[in-house]
Amino acid sequence: MLDDFIKVSSGKKPADLLLKGGRMVNVLSGEIIKTDVAVYKGKICGFGKYKSKESIDIKNRYILPGYIDGHIHIESSLLTVSEFANAVVPLGTTSVVAEPHEIVNVLGLAGIKYMLESAKYQPLEVYFMMPSCVPATNLETSGAVITAGDILPYLSEKWVVGLGEMMNFTGVINGNKEVLDKIKMVSTKKIDGHAPGLSGKALSAYISAGISSDHESTTYEEAAEKLRKGMHIMIREGTATKNLDAIVDLVTPANSSNFSFVSDDRSPEDLINQGHINYIVKRAVKSGLDPVIAIKLATLNTARYFNLKGKGAIAPGYDADLQVLKSFRSPAPVMVFKKGKIVAENGKLKKRRVKPKDIYIRGSVNVKWLVEDDFKIKARGSKVKTIKLVPSQIITEYKKYKTPVSGGMLVSDTSRDMLKICVVERHRASGDIGIGMLKGMGLKSGAIATSVAHDSHNIVSTGVNDKDIMAAVIEVVKMGGGLAVVKDEKVMESLDLPIAGLMSELPIEQVKEKLIKLKKAAKDLGAIPDDPFFTLSFLCLPVIPQLKITNKGLVDVDKFKIVGLFN
Repeated sequence: MLDDFIKVSSGKKPADLLLKGGRMVNVLSGEIIKTDVAVYKGKICGFGKYKSKESIDIKNRYILPGYIDGHIHIESSLLTVSEFANAVVPLGTTSVVAEPHEIVNVLGLAGIKYMLESAKYQPLEVYFMMPSCVPATNLETSGAVITAGDILPYLSEKWVVGLGEMMNFTGVINGNKEVLDKIKMVSTKKIDGHAPGLSGKALSAYISAGISSDHESTTYEEAAEKLRKGMHIMIREGTATKNLDAIVDLVTPANSSNFSFVSDDRSPEDLINQGHINYIVKRAVKSGLDPVIAIKLATLNTARYFNLKGKGAIAPGYDADLQVLKSFRSPAPVMVFKKGKIVAENGKLKKRRVKPKDIYIRGSVNVKWLVEDDFKIKARGSKVKTIKLVPSQIITEYKKYKTPVSGGMLVSDTSRDMLKICVVERHRASGDIGIGMLKGMGLKSGAIATSVAHDSHNIVSTGVNDKDIMAAVIEVVKMGGGLAVVKDEKVMESLDLPIAGLMSELPIEQVKEKLIKLKKAAKDLGAIPDDPFFTLSFLCLPVIPQLKITNKGLVDVDKFKIVGLFN
């Protein structure tokens, strides 16, 4: 094989494939070169004139490496791995680095095994980072607890490239033994960061532990400090959180090697209507970033950060994971190649892939019998701590408002856009329900609920009255996980998510249509956010400032503790 490859590269033996008459984007040299590209046994063997068994006329279009998403939670797309692959490969994404802590928070090691098995035989190469924080904190109840010993055997796996986002930055800085044990067991592989708003000496301490990237910067200044201190900056442009506009001007030719593009999460609707990494590249170019540098952030930089040998560039010995574009303004590739084989053309897979076999997965919704009184709480103060939404961000504001009261009980007040929000524990049937107040959702009637509630994925619901909140939660329980919109205790729309309460078994087109109906139904009730369910899902994440809610109650993220609801 090696002898043959050398012979092909030197022109003594014909290549398998020659892509003729294209303009090759060379992210290694920063050039666009008019040349042919030769492929042998799935790898690039050279540029220029080669004899070949097959040739394709590229017709002066651009040839560039396949995109690599360096940080994605596939579960957050609500799709199976195979259906996610079906969606993103035609968009030019040929590899992703997935962090499966969503499903692992629900199913534990069984979730890791499910994702690894599901990733086999796909047109998309899926690499994994092992979850570092399951649960993310002790301020919530998850379906599993993953220790350093649980993770260790997986770090030797070929498809495992490191330790996933270290959300417990407080544990790192304070020297928590379990957290440090996980860090210590990683040797040559990467440790991803997750440090929103961290700065100064605390940031230095966090980085000194060996954590080398961050995807949580929301401002230019925050990203600049992390860059100066040696972090690889992952510029995130997802469905829930969009940081490209705030950070992209920080990228220069001199420092561009220290950046990459990631999506973190991407909804089916956005995947279909906008795209994946190709959409981020297009947006970056439109904002003024040099196209070759933008492509480098989506290919070579990600591959080099994760030590993905043979990925991210077009050069001899690299994998022939390629795409062909008409222009940099065109969001979708004309052709996508995986290991030198055409896998997609004009936005469509050559052959739609399905999961290789049925993979057993247990049910994941275990809730104690619910009654309306479970959702009631006495008003015990003149002011109530309230989660205030920040548009297009997963950070929230910590506010205090006059307590809305009726009959001595805390209630929603639609005139002030103050809604009750409840988190129902769904893993152990403990009966725990966290109750709080939310401002910015906008509902005027009814309620919405979802079992997608980062990171422990209990059931979260918000609404204008207890009856509708309970009805929405019960519908999610009946489905074994999912999303629901309720009005007057009647289910208006729903989507069942039978895989860990996180993922659908439906094709992406059907999931998209159901989500459109769900969002419309929520909008008809008065919902303000573009995607009320994505917004709701992040309100349970107690590692993102400032005020969040879990099944154990309100969380002051800055103080990293449960706080009382009333003053």
